[in-house]
Amino acid sequence: MTLLVRLAVAAGGLGLAALIALAIPRSGPLAEEVGALLAPAWGAVTLADLYLGFFVAAAVIVAVEKDTRVGFAWALPIFVLGNVVTAAWAVWRLPRLVAFGRR
Repeated sequence: MTLLVRLAVAAGGLGLAALIALAIPRSGPLAEEVGALLAPAWGAVTLADLYLGFFVAAAVIVAVEKDTRVGFAWALPIFVLGNVVTAAWAVWRLPRLVAFGRR
């Protein structure tokens, strides 16, 4: 079951990376893109929700990693690269998380 979950998370992360790669050449200046996203109220809520998720994922990563430096090395890029990093970390650490949950 762990392998299936790892494969699903890896597929999701790769799919997100592909979407990002497709969006980059079609996007405008960052300030304009963010401004358009924040214009509607639900756009602002969605962005706040996204960054709360980033913060929670980063906190879990720092808490789970034995070496704090490794935790921050994984956590900080989340705020720039997004959940592609979270997915990569989850695929890598899922066996440890499952073992921790079974204690």
